[in-house]
Amino acid sequence: ELLAEFEQSVVSLGLKHGDMLFASVAPSARPSEEPAAEAAAPEAARQSAMQVQQHAVDNELERDDGLIRRERDRRMCKHGANAMCEYCTPTEPYDAAYLQTHGIKHMSFQAYLRRVLADHSIRGDISGALPTNMALPLDEPEYRVKAACVGSHAPWPAGICSKCQPSAITLQRQPFRMVDNVEFASPDVVDRLLAFWRASRCQRLGFLYGRYQRLRSVPLGVSALVEAVYEPRQSRDQDGVHIDVGSAELDAELARADTVAAACGMELVGMVFTDLTPAEPAGKVLSRRHADSYFLTSLECRLAAFMQDRRPNACRWARGGRFGSKFVTCCVSGNLSGDIEVSAWQVSNSAMAMQRADLAVPSSAPSKMCVQEPSPTRYVPDVFYRYTNEYNLPVTASAKPAFPVEYLLVSLTQSFPLAPAPAFRSDTPFAIENREHVHAVQSLGALKRHLAPAQGSSERLSVLLADFHLLVYLFGLGILGEHEVALIGRIVCEPMEAAQLAEELMAAGGWQTLVLMLQEASDSDLDAQHSAAGSDAAAAANPAPPAPPSATWACRHCTFENAAANASCEMCALPRD
Repeated sequence: ELLAEFEQSVVSLGLKHGDMLFASVAPSARPSEEPAAEAAAPEAARQSAMQVQQHAVDNELERDDGLIRRERDRRMCKHGANAMCEYCTPTEPYDAAYLQTHGIKHMSFQAYLRRVLADHSIRGDISGALPTNMALPLDEPEYRVKAACVGSHAPWPAGICSKCQPSAITLQRQPFRMVDNVEFASPDVVDRLLAFWRASRCQRLGFLYGRYQRLRSVPLGVSALVEAVYEPRQSRDQDGVHIDVGSAELDAELARADTVAAACGMELVGMVFTDLTPAEPAGKVLSRRHADSYFLTSLECRLAAFMQDRRPNACRWARGGRFGSKFVTCCVSGNLSGDIEVSAWQVSNSAMAMQRADLAVPSSAPSKMCVQEPSPTRYVPDVFYRYTNEYNLPVTASAKPAFPVEYLLVSLTQSFPLAPAPAFRSDTPFAIENREHVHAVQSLGALKRHLAPAQGSSERLSVLLADFHLLVYLFGLGILGEHEVALIGRIVCEPMEAAQLAEELMAAGGWQTLVLMLQEASDSDLDAQHSAAGSDAAAAANPAPPAPPSATWACRHCTFENAAANASCEMCALPRD
């Protein structure tokens, strides 16, 4: 009523000094329910996180308190055997002094999680229910425009506001890593990959299959144990490989390998590629990747970010139910001594977010990553990176147009066991897939010759079947059913029971059908049946260059050699025909 009478004076309204006025807000002028929705968001995220199925190794590590036990210091500890002091009390897994003393460059992910939870006074065993008095502490970086913005504007790209646009990006070296070490179950795993390069001098890419397990040398660490390398169809080049990442053909190949690996209790853990160039003296290779050049090129970093984003790590402590990735990238190249060496890497969570938002693109300089230019459908926030200058002072610089790829890399250690005990223990290796052009063909004839030494012996058959490439080929034939594939997987996983399981496999219907088919056909027929298909597939992946036309033609009148494009002779001027 006062607003309706705003043209009147205060005295005419009957108001005097000291009077109390009460105001009410009209329904149309009341604020939206956005704060209430935002308050309910943490509870919805917590309920969603409770349904997340984490990896078994993460569940195992969460049950550990993570404390690093220290022995009693004889010089500094003055107490009895049943007491502790600051020199012998257990330390946290993220203790900076311990990590520096033991040469651990990046703390493990679980140690990083304990450091974050310590700010909320949560320590020790964290395998219980999620706390209800706090929001989920982890959140992946997101550099895309928020899709469901509550602002009163048209959706992107027609409109944008400060609530839906991403903030400026400041790249820093990631202090933690999702996987701490890559261990190859046997040197033969790498040697069989190198055999292709030794035979053709062409580079090769493969996908690593194995399992994740706890790493005792790093507090709450995780190691990727590699048991086999699957080589998809790809081009053969001396300076790199060409592979159609994300295609239906590649996805179908990996789906077959994933099924076989799952039957053996394994999974896809990463990828590996070679970058080798022969050097002098014989047996040495050129050293390209070092601190003064690059470790991974910008193109390789983007490929690693793409693959990691396709294989996210499930985490119940993250708001989106995912945080980072356990997918690793290995490179086989020459070291400073000219010897062949394997290095292992991951890219940071920021690199994965930049890949999702399409903010970075490889450059012609291998050690530089370019920032994309804005477009009508691509919002590019400001990107910076921090470094220490020659005066040992922190400096923030713009990442446009390019920045060093080191800000996206996380280094891992790699190792080989002292006493190898690989799961795929076959002493007669089967031909590796997609190697037709180096005369390694997978065919029914090769399968028959591979299984011939078994001679009905279940024990010998169990050894011959323990070959990953053989299992993928058998599964691709479509003859064996799920029961037979599961039996072969158990033969690989349970070596003590392998002979008994092999007898059960020999009595299965699918296996008997395969044996009958191999017995009824000769080796030449079986090889001829698959040679045409293998040749066509190899030609499709590596098309031969077209035959060059005849460079010259001889005149039938004066025998002068003329250029192929000439219609008449340059010497006698007579026509070609």
